[in-house]
Amino acid sequence: MVAILVLAVLAIVSLLKQKLKARHQLIWLLIIIFLPFFGPILYFLIIKRYKEVNLVKRRVGQFKQKF
Repeated sequence: MVAILVLAVLAIVSLLKQKLKARHQLIWLLIIIFLPFFGPILYFLIIKRYKEVNLVKRRVGQFKQKF
């Protein structure tokens, strides 16, 4: 039970550090709170993919600007 609480707190702290739109943060916060075990796990899996996609988009944008 303590591990689930720690996982939720870590997910919330990570969420607050992310530069997401307010409505996206609110939705994730509700998911993390109302799905205590699956919410944080889902958050960490999806946010990792989100960061990877954004990194690729930024690099492609920088590459296009050079040419």
